Order: sequence, then C-alpha cells, then structure tokens
Amino acid sequence: MMRLFLAGLLVAYLPGALTFRLPFARREQRAALAADERAFWAVMLSIAWSLCVVVALAAVERYQFTRLLAVNAVLSTGIAIVCRRGLRYGGTAGALSWTDGVPLAIVCLGLWLYFPPSEYVTGGLDPGTYINEGIQIAQRGSLFIRDQTVEEVPAALRDLFFPSYNVPWYYSLRFMGFFIRDPNHGSVVGQFPHLYPAFVAIGYGLNGLSGARQAVGVSAILGLLAVYFAGSRLVGRLGGCIAAGLLAVNVIQVWFARYPNSELLTQSLLFAAVLAHGRGRDGGQLFFGAVAGALLGLQLFLRFDAVLAIAAFATASAMAPFVRERVGGSFLVMLVPIGAVGLWYLAGPMQAYSWGFFGYTRDHGGWVFAALALVALLTLRGTAQLERWAAFFRSAAPAVLAIAVVSLAAYAYFFRQPAGRLALGDAMAFRTFGWYVTPWGLAAAVAGLAVLIRRSFWRDPAFFLTLLTHALFFFYKTRIVPEHFWSGRRFLTAILPGAMICIGGLAVTLLNASTLARFTQRLRANDAHGRPQWLPIAGVALAIAAVVPLAVAFLRASEPIRHHVEYAGMIPRLEQLAARIGERDLVIAESRNASEVHVLALPLAYVYARNVLVLANPTPDKRALEAFLAWARDRYEAVLFLGEGGTDLLTKRIDSKQIMSDRFEVPEYDSPLNAYPSGVRLKKFTVGLYRLEPRAARAASPIDLTIGADDDLHVLRFHAKEFRADADLAFRWTRDVSYVLLLWRDPAARRITIWMSNGGRPPAAPTPMVEVSLGEQVLGTAMPVDQLRPYSFDVSEDLANRSANLDDSVRLRLKVSTWKPSDVLGVVDDRELGVIVTRVEVR
Repeated sequence: MMRLFLAGLLVAYLPGALTFRLPFARREQRAALAADERAFWAVMLSIAWSLCVVVALAAVERYQFTRLLAVNAVLSTGIAIVCRRGLRYGGTAGALSWTDGVPLAIVCLGLWLYFPPSEYVTGGLDPGTYINEGIQIAQRGSLFIRDQTVEEVPAALRDLFFPSYNVPWYYSLRFMGFFIRDPNHGSVVGQFPHLYPAFVAIGYGLNGLSGARQAVGVSAILGLLAVYFAGSRLVGRLGGCIAAGLLAVNVIQVWFARYPNSELLTQSLLFAAVLAHGRGRDGGQLFFGAVAGALLGLQLFLRFDAVLAIAAFATASAMAPFVRERVGGSFLVMLVPIGAVGLWYLAGPMQAYSWGFFGYTRDHGGWVFAALALVALLTLRGTAQLERWAAFFRSAAPAVLAIAVVSLAAYAYFFRQPAGRLALGDAMAFRTFGWYVTPWGLAAAVAGLAVLIRRSFWRDPAFFLTLLTHALFFFYKTRIVPEHFWSGRRFLTAILPGAMICIGGLAVTLLNASTLARFTQRLRANDAHGRPQWLPIAGVALAIAAVVPLAVAFLRASEPIRHHVEYAGMIPRLEQLAARIGERDLVIAESRNASEVHVLALPLAYVYARNVLVLANPTPDKRALEAFLAWARDRYEAVLFLGEGGTDLLTKRIDSKQIMSDRFEVPEYDSPLNAYPSGVRLKKFTVGLYRLEPRAARAASPIDLTIGADDDLHVLRFHAKEFRADADLAFRWTRDVSYVLLLWRDPAARRITIWMSNGGRPPAAPTPMVEVSLGEQVLGTAMPVDQLRPYSFDVSEDLANRSANLDDSVRLRLKVSTWKPSDVLGVVDDRELGVIVTRVEVR
C-alpha cells in the first residue's frame, strides 16, 4: 500500500504541484487561486507530464514504469533543489474555504458511480483495443509492438493468417484493431493514438490489470473536476457544482466511465484547457497560456477531432483583442510545436488510423477551408485594432450567435428529417442527444447557452466556440454507426459537459439574489443594501431545486447500468484458458468470419503473452495449412486450435485431440441501432481447445459424431453449442445452410443417419423441410418433427468411393428454411434457426 501511495504521488501530484509553485510568471496570481483549484492543477499538470514521459520513452522503446517514476523523481528533486524556499507561497496563498470540499465530494461521487469498471479486455471493438494497446506499452515498453509470432511465420504461408491488403498504410490485420506494418520484422501498431493507452499503461504499472481497467474511471473523475472548475469560473461555484453533478449522474457519463475509451481523457484535458485559457485571459498569460497550449496540443495524441478544439481556441485567441485582452505568446509557443509533432505523428506513424480523416479533409476541400479560416483569423485580429468596428463586433457577435443557436436547435429538433444522402442517424442526432438529457434538459441547455452567450460570451469565448464547433460538427453528421450507447461517445468530449454548464448557468442566472431582489422590493425587512438577508440563501436553494427533477431523471436513467459490469467474469475465464496454454505453445484461433473466438485471441496474445495466430478465413488452404503445421511442430512445443465450430480445418493428415471445452456467458448491454438500449443481454461463448497432430494411418471405420459435444472441427455455419440438462442432451441449431465435415474413409459405407428435431417450431414459422446433400449430390429430404428422431439417407457406391478418395473432408450439407424467435414469438432472440441436430452416423 505504501508503494502504491508513493508511486501515485510521483505520477499524479508532486511534479505538477512543484511546477505550479515555480516562482516566476506571476506566481502570486496562481497562489491567490482557491486551494481546491491549486490542488486540481497539481494533479492535472502531473498527469499531463507523466503521459508525455510515457509516450516519449515508449517512442524510443525504453518505457518502464520504474523509469517513469525515476524521471518524475528527478524532475521534482531538481525543482526543489533549484528553487528551494522560492517554492513557498509566503502568505500569498488563497485561504481555505468550506467550498474547497466540493471537489472532494465530486471525487467521492465518481468513485461510487464509476467503479468497478468493465472487464472489456477482449478484442473486436475499440475498448479492448485501448486496453491491449496500453498493456503492450507497459509490457514491451514501446508504442509499436515487435511481435515475434508474426515475424516467425514463413513468408510463403502468411496468407493463412494475414494476407496483404495491398494498401500503403499497413500490410494486414494482426487482430481487430491492430495493424501489421511490416511482417518481416513483426512490426504491429494499435489502431488508436497512444495517449489514452499511455494512461492505461500507468494504471497497469500502479495496479496491474485492475489498474489498467480503472484508468477510464479515473479519467472520468478528472473530467468532472475539470468541468466543475471551468464552469465555476464562467457561471460561479454553484453553477459549476450543478454542471459537474448533472454530468456525473448522466447515463452516458456513467456508462463510458466504466467502458474503456479516449473521450473521457479528452474531456478532462479539454476543459482543463478551457480553464487555463480563461485564467490566461485573467492575467496569467505566460503560465496559463502555456498550459492551455500544451493541453490542447496533447489532444492530437488522443483523437483526430482535437483539430476542432484547436480551431475553436485559435479563434477565441484571435478575438481576445476585441475586449482588450490577450492570451499571450506562450499559448502559441506551446501549441504550435506540440501540434506540429502531433500532426506528424498522425500523418506518419499513425497513418493507418488517420488516413481516412486526412483523405476526407482533402476530398471535401478541408485544406482550402483551413487556409481561408487562417486568413479570416488574421483579418479578424486586424479588425480588432479598429475601435469602431471592434465596438460593433463586440455588441453584435453574441446576439447573432444566440439567435443562430436557437434557430438551429429548433430546426434540428422539430424539422430535420432523413432524405437523400442524409442518413437517419444523422438527421436524428440532436433528438438522440435528447434521449440522454431528456427533452426538457435539452431545452434548458439551449436556453442556457443562448442566455450565457448574450451575457458572458466575452468572458470565455473559448468555451462557447468549442461547444458550438463540436455541436455543429457532430449534430450535422455523427460519423459513427448509430448504435447506442456506442454513438453517445460523440457527446462526451464537449457537448454533454458543455450542455450541463449551460443548464447550471441558466439556473444561477435566473435564480440569483439580484433577480430575486426585483421581486422583493416592496418587502420591508431589507438590510443596509436594500435586500433581504435571506435572498442569497433562497437563490441557492431555488437554483438547486430547479435542477433536482433533471438530476432525478438522470439518476433513474443511469440506475440500470450502475449495477451492470460489462463482461463481468470474462477475466477469470481468460485466465483459466491461458493456464491451459504453455508459453512455448502456438494457438491457432478461428477466423473472424467463423465465430467470436478471435476476440479471446487478442488478450491471450497481448495480455497473457501467449503465441496466437488468427486464421484469415474459415476455409484455409489445406496444403498450406499442412505445411505450416509441419513447420510449427519444430518450433513450438504444441500446436493448438481454439474454436467454436466454424472452420474447415481437418484433413486425413491432420488429427485433433480435445484438451478442454468450456461454455460460459458474460453480461453484455443491449446496443440497438437508432433506439435506446433496453437492458442486459448475455454474450455466450462455447470454446474448444484442441491439440493438432499428424494423423496416424487408420483402417476404414464408421463415423459416429455427436453434435454439440467435441465437434468444433466438424461443423460449419451452425449456431453455438447448447445443452439441456433435463434431457442430458447436447445439440446445435442449424442455420439456413449448415455443414457437417466428414473424414470419409470407408468406400463401403452406404448410409448416413442424422438425428434431428424441429426444436418446437411454432405453427407460424415456415415448414422445416431439410434438404440433405453430400458434396454436390442431393441425397433426399426430411421434415423433422418436434421429437428427436433419426433420418437416414442412402449413399451411392460411386459417391462413397469418391468421398473416400478425398484427402480432405467431404461436406454434408443441411439446407432448411429458418425462423427468427424475435419475429415469431416476440422474445429477445434474433437468431435465424433451422432445426436441431444432435448426432451424425455414417455406416
């Protein structure tokens, strides 16, 4: 525990606290800030610095957690030695106040809401990619993975696992979310920029795999604090508190605070940059201008859409002279070099991630627009020197923006409809946001934004322009599959927290003491200032009461997911599976087109350090596969196959022996398209682990295959295994076309018997007429009833001889009309079901 505390102190407090105390750049102004904001900056600056150190060390393949601690210790010690007593505030520090406890309450609220995190360490989607990228930084010390398993695969056999995609940005896929850059050197890069994975790596160094998963919750709490302090500067402490509280309990924030993503770290950096930019305008140009530029530039190492925030901040900085303020040259001194390195990083090392963004920008005239925007900014800055025009702009800009906000919001909510190239998800984007903040909350946010723009635009233009830029961009086109809560990520970085600040600002604007005083002028119990003494307290109470219904609605929406842990129980299952695989074994996992097993392959390789390859398709070239297995047996202790039933793998030269079979299910939340999620589903896995060996010569013998048991290498296009304990029955459902793979050895075999049932098919479903074929020859048809029965089919002598002479398996095809339980019965099961098969015999 003491080690964890000291490491956390070095990573997340000490460097920033000492940097904040440096005796230059108007340190007295920083010292005068409230104690809680000074503590926030200590933490924020430390984490930003630590992330930079991790990325820098990993870029030169030298990262270790102990090295991060050493660098931070050297930096802290150096500052302490050089500055010594100059680090003391010397009586200039702001006094402690009871409001300094609010951030602590926010932290406690976040700890209650956001932990435990999901167990999403598997592949297939972004969360698992982020986690595995971060753990790879922690384990291998590099941004780019040197994957020896990839490097060792003979060039002539690579197409079995990673055929070339013939694109300039990468060679092929290693796993979903990981690109092979150079197979000759095993060079692999994760799909996403590395700043959030660096945060995951820090969590891994502090607390292992649990710490890696907890990183997202920590970033969410940092986001709440950043929103609280940025909101407090703009709309007061009460408004900031309302904003942070509403944001904390909102269903999107609660969901993604437990679900690995880069948006929440972006949220914390973005609103810290908003706060720093504002403090720079307040007079701390040198220090806070530099901090704002650094925090803004760092976001390019998180997400490409950081360019939106950079454009908004640049515009806000250009507009500062209109009110005779300036952010200071230090803002550009930090932003320009960090931003340039960030753009180089995206266009070069991360081109597999960013080529689509750059291509979209190029193809839609984005670079021309950027050049014109730069000219416009320079013109705007020049116009600020002309007092007549400056006065007009100061007055007109807030009014025009407020009118535009209300008009666009009314159009987007009431009139925008899908048509032509406008997709449903994009047309619905603004209304979809209303699902998560309620229609009344959405109306309050729009009204609050309009009111605050009119009253406070020049107080913090960076906030308003950042919010408006993101809103215009993502409400116009969300640029993501409209799958919820998944698409809700688009609102996390700026739109949702900005909307909460607007709601808090509206509440305190309409219900403050000055407003209430106008309604109590005739009262006699006035103090010396002409106002009742209880007005400030009443204003606070009324502002809080006004948002309580919204907070309650948010809490109710969040309640189902607050007790849900995505993929709970997955990690123990992975640990059990990894324990069955030796460090010098090679695992061949089923193709992404065959089953969901490939999602387990990623953590086996990049969390548990097992040698894993994923087949490129469900029907690999058999001769190439035999050659690969012959090569692999000389280099690995055992060659294993991990599958769920969907790969045509076996030949008469390849034998298999089952090592284990496991059925398990993990909770997975509903994620419908263009609809609000309705509850928890169960994601089922039925995996088998087999040892692949040379097949010994065998005499001709009957085939007797139990479907639903040890059949993973003998079935194609079946549904997952199922088991009915009451009947002691293992089985699988067919799809519309399913195959049983038979290694036919006996030319004298003349009959195939299949045990089938229609599985209780309802009368409203199509008739279950099954057409049975061997190879390309139809053997006959059967109409299974509700009871399990054998159905036999004769095989001609010629077909039996041809099947026996094949080196590979022959396919027994079952073709049948299917039905969908969700359509016919209204239950939560959208599988296309054919018939139940339990056994196949060939004699």
